[in-house]
Amino acid sequence: MSATTPPPVPATPSADSGSYDSTLIENRVFPPRPAKELGFSAWHIGSLDEYRRLHARSVSDPDGFWREEAKNLDWFTPFTTVCTWNPPDARWFDGGTLNACYNCVDRHVAAGHGNATALIWEGEPVGPKGHEVMRLTYGELQNRAARAASALKAMGVKKGDVVTIYMPMIPELAVAMLACARIGAAHSVIFGGFASTAISERVSDADSRIIITADGGYRRGEVVPLLKNVDEAVASLHEQGHAVRDVLVVRRIGAGDAGFATGQARAGGTRYHWWHDTAAVASPDCPCAPVQSEDMLFLLYTSGSTGKPKGIVHTTAGYLAFTQMSARLTFNLIPDAGQVFWCTADIGWVTGHSYVLYGILANRVPTLMYEGAPNYPAIDGRPGQGERFWDIIARHKVTQFYTAPTAIRTFMKWGDDLPARFDLSSLRVLGSVGEPINPEAWMWYHTHIGGGGPTGGGRPIVDTYWQTETGGHVVTPLPGATPTKPGSCTLPMLGIDAAVVNEQGEVMPPNKGGLFAIRKPWPGMLRGVFGNRERFISNYWGRLKDPATGTPWYFSADGARTDADGYIWMMGRVDDVIKVSGHLLGTMEVESALVSHPAVAEAAVVGVPHAVKGNAICAFVTLKPAWLKTNGRAADEALKKELAAHVAKEVGALARPDTVRFAEGLPKTRSGKIMRRLLRDVAAGVEKITQDTTTLEDFSVVAKLRGDDE
Repeated sequence: MSATTPPPVPATPSADSGSYDSTLIENRVFPPRPAKELGFSAWHIGSLDEYRRLHARSVSDPDGFWREEAKNLDWFTPFTTVCTWNPPDARWFDGGTLNACYNCVDRHVAAGHGNATALIWEGEPVGPKGHEVMRLTYGELQNRAARAASALKAMGVKKGDVVTIYMPMIPELAVAMLACARIGAAHSVIFGGFASTAISERVSDADSRIIITADGGYRRGEVVPLLKNVDEAVASLHEQGHAVRDVLVVRRIGAGDAGFATGQARAGGTRYHWWHDTAAVASPDCPCAPVQSEDMLFLLYTSGSTGKPKGIVHTTAGYLAFTQMSARLTFNLIPDAGQVFWCTADIGWVTGHSYVLYGILANRVPTLMYEGAPNYPAIDGRPGQGERFWDIIARHKVTQFYTAPTAIRTFMKWGDDLPARFDLSSLRVLGSVGEPINPEAWMWYHTHIGGGGPTGGGRPIVDTYWQTETGGHVVTPLPGATPTKPGSCTLPMLGIDAAVVNEQGEVMPPNKGGLFAIRKPWPGMLRGVFGNRERFISNYWGRLKDPATGTPWYFSADGARTDADGYIWMMGRVDDVIKVSGHLLGTMEVESALVSHPAVAEAAVVGVPHAVKGNAICAFVTLKPAWLKTNGRAADEALKKELAAHVAKEVGALARPDTVRFAEGLPKTRSGKIMRRLLRDVAAGVEKITQDTTTLEDFSVVAKLRGDDE
């Protein structure tokens, strides 16, 4: 496919695809609360009819809707204009000033909640004295953020500067972000699993002169060498002519003195500072600085399949208003109700920004951070069994649990008995994020974690669809209001005018594949790609337009369809479709069919060149060892034929995989998404992988796949 040819529209699903398509799962664990109990002015929605009325109002009168919703934020100066829309540029809440740190922390202290728990943190290591746990109140979080902000100001950080943060999941990560917001500096958080090249690339692009890091972090019992990676990046940047002025280091692993004393200049004149000598002891007298609504709150880099990472720009007021609302409605957040919210994402991804930190703290509900992996260490001497997450939920009485479909499929592979050993009765809402969740994984989540049956009951599952660029959920069920369908992210968030359209902008009829578009601006939308307006326009606004007015629409690069009830089914990236004998097939449809077989834990499907059909379907499959053992089966040719036949039965003969390859694991990004572009190279027998692998979590997975002689 040439660079100028857009990817095709996803395929129309077969009539019998999606065996759960018509199943409505009613989830009503708790009654809706009236607004007066919340301490906030907006709604918790109690029925599907109420949702539809509010959504219609939010789309037909966006100014009125968002003006009301913005009352949930504390403003230093009231805004004068709700939205100014000059496509593709939007300005939200112009004329107003506010501060994100104030809205997440200080206003709660001022309202008398300074002694309430804001953040619960648990480290990965478990020592002789038990788990490493820290609880910070809003008052303590305010004090720490103010001290860190004072330290940053002493290093010369000013309003509008970009501070790079490269840290493990420790409390100082949240403190550092809030400290930046407190003084009006933007933060650029880099996931702690990235190597030095990714750091230097992002620091240079953001023109950042300050890096906050740690001497290391823990992951599956190993030490991640964060400071070593920063040292390498700083040296490389110095050679490129980019001077990093200061590096602020948290002592997490405590391995020696790391070769520097606070204030010492190292390579290229960069000054290094220990957090405990500076940020922890600086003056707490550092009030929140008023910033303009459209001042940048953060940069977050997201990798595409080609080109360098994009620095997505989010601004203060719109992002905060949208994440505060979407968090509250999607997870039924209620202050002072004994809730504990746990999103398992790393803060290095947008999910962590929105639903570990900003959206949750703004709603005054305790947020839980966990440093490590779900299967380390084992608590009963059986390593790798994967009980850590369920143990955390039971000990901390987690009420809202938000994780990725990749994790859920891994839990399925580990067996049903593990979660059954723990008391998960505190859970009230379950969430899914990161990629479409196949119906089988949905039902396992619903049954084994949610305590639900085949037609109802149990905890609601909110299968959320959104992106780094959207800032928050744009399609999601609302617990207590939206009947759910396994595999569907259901209906648009309030204020989101979403549609499935063709290339001409015409709305597609039910069960016809198309392109997912958002037709009106919303507060949480990205404001640009840092330093690259051309990429901002071409990536997001250059493909779909209103057929009547020519106004550009936001294009997510995802394919989707709607069903007869108007529910939205995401079909994956539009470049993840396969053209077989002139017919287009969505990879999600084939993968869901494979995972519906009881032997399959996870699957990924790619197309490879074929002399007759144009493309052949190659399926990479990981199996459930417990199922094989119980049923006396083996990973052999007979099982491959059985899986291929199963796909043909579920989707249609055209979708039958030409090749099925068994794999111990699939190549994934550090946020849990399967890297199908790498699998295409492996399936095609490409000798040298030339794809960008900076986001690959485990390089050994690709090596093992390439060593497969089948």
